[in-house]
Amino acid sequence: MSTKPNFIPTENSTIPTAYNFSDKTILHLLNTKCTTSLQILKQVHAIAIRIILSRENYVAGTLVKLYAANKSCNSLESAITVFHQVPNPNTFLWNCIMKACLENDDPSKAISFYYDMVVSNSRRNKYTYPILFKACVDAKEVELGVQGHAHVEKNGLRGDKHIKSAGIKMYASFGYMNEARLMLDVNEGASDSVCWNALIDAYLKCGDLRTAKELFDEMPERNTGSWNVMIDGFARHGMIEPARDIFNCTPQKDEITWSAMIDGYIKGGYHKEALEIFHLMQKEDFKPKKFMLSSVLAACANVGALDQGRWIHAYIARHSIPLDAILGTSLVDMYAKCGCLDMAWDVFQKMKETKIFTWNAMITGLAIHGRANDAIDLFSKVLNIGMKPNEITFLGVLNACAHNGLVDKGLEFFNLMHEVYKIEPKAEHYGCLADLLGRAGLLKEAEQLINSMPMKPNAAIWGALLGACKIHGDISLGERVGEILLEMDPQNSGRYVLLSNIYAKAERWGDVERVRKLMKKRGIKTDRGSSMIELGGVVREIIAWYDDRMDPSMKDVYLMMERITERVHVESNAQNTSQVLVNVE
Repeated sequence: MSTKPNFIPTENSTIPTAYNFSDKTILHLLNTKCTTSLQILKQVHAIAIRIILSRENYVAGTLVKLYAANKSCNSLESAITVFHQVPNPNTFLWNCIMKACLENDDPSKAISFYYDMVVSNSRRNKYTYPILFKACVDAKEVELGVQGHAHVEKNGLRGDKHIKSAGIKMYASFGYMNEARLMLDVNEGASDSVCWNALIDAYLKCGDLRTAKELFDEMPERNTGSWNVMIDGFARHGMIEPARDIFNCTPQKDEITWSAMIDGYIKGGYHKEALEIFHLMQKEDFKPKKFMLSSVLAACANVGALDQGRWIHAYIARHSIPLDAILGTSLVDMYAKCGCLDMAWDVFQKMKETKIFTWNAMITGLAIHGRANDAIDLFSKVLNIGMKPNEITFLGVLNACAHNGLVDKGLEFFNLMHEVYKIEPKAEHYGCLADLLGRAGLLKEAEQLINSMPMKPNAAIWGALLGACKIHGDISLGERVGEILLEMDPQNSGRYVLLSNIYAKAERWGDVERVRKLMKKRGIKTDRGSSMIELGGVVREIIAWYDDRMDPSMKDVYLMMERITERVHVESNAQNTSQVLVNVE
């Protein structure tokens, strides 16, 4: 008999008073019509109650899973209510309710249901214990996790691969690496690559890269996940070159392989290299998914790869990829950092789903382009719609004030953050405020603020004050701050150059020479200026001078730069001796 009913519930339909539904029919409706609509789910649930099928284990289990997955208000409570209406839950239903609690961020309740399951003498299976182990990890219940492992041994399930893998992850998360290794080494039941991968990942997460590599080399059989774990782990610890070597040796790459290498480069600050990997991936005809596109857009934003960013935007539209808060924010950030503020605003306005980080990206974009009033207006809108600003929101609006000399507004927002929203200012917030005061010529106030900080001021904060001293010609304070910086950040050539320029502006040539000699003594060389440009969809780096070891295709660019520089020198009316750029090479 067909399981498909003649009556199909819709958002606006009513439940028939009499209809012959079987358990297979109800399950068919639940699995095909109720996964996205809470209203239809409730209708089918009502039908099941009316014909006394809601107490059947598999119908109840499916209801529990659907309510738990809905994430709406009281969805977990609804799932638990369904569970309690079943007089004799079977193993499937117990597993469903435990997983429902875990997926709704209530691991303690999941553990409680497990013990109810034990008390009721219900049979546990290979699907029960991975849920329990994950719940113990999330609830930080070490002893309960160990007890759960003892139950595995007692019930003769020690050889199951799913349980092994989950147990390895649990013990590793507690820092019990010996116990995790023992779970891999038990002879009963072979440990497949998933178990090996779990242990390798555990050693990588705790920083033991050598043991992880030894295990990887010992593996009887590797799958693509094995290579992915190694790439991700080594990249996560800043071992970019070994990660790239592993990537190059991976025999069969999947999307996770490419994504792990791209993310590793981005987290390490190698944005240009991340885009190169993305280009290689396209040549291999891999289709990027949504989560990867966000990462690549971040790389585009950091190197100004506007053409590549536009291509991704067009790809999203062409493949009808939903523009959720994360992907939309990535586009807003990319356009803003690439100088296309109008495009950033257009994406922002068209987004159907926004989070506070979306607003932060737009506020920061407006701030860095000098549109302080627009940034402040957008910040006010955040408050008006009842969205709670976070520390990044305030950092953006403080930056807007700093770049436009809005001292009173900046102080107002700083106090609002601390007094109304109870957000403790971090060093970055103090740095913005010190920069704001310094740019406005309030150097004493800026110094007082820095000295009153609850944390030790870093070199960036003192550097902002030193820059303000140069702008406003405060030689005495500049000298004092400069000496602090030379002790705090002795390898940064920019500190020496800035202090030297302050001395030069005051015509204290002896001190200029002293700073120059100090740089030589410490072996400090002036950093080469560099910039990124995009040519034909490829990001290239331009540095301050060209030599034969560099990319030959860039020769014409450097020749043009030399002509521009010569033209500037010719048309310059007078040499400006107030800025002495120290060159010790």
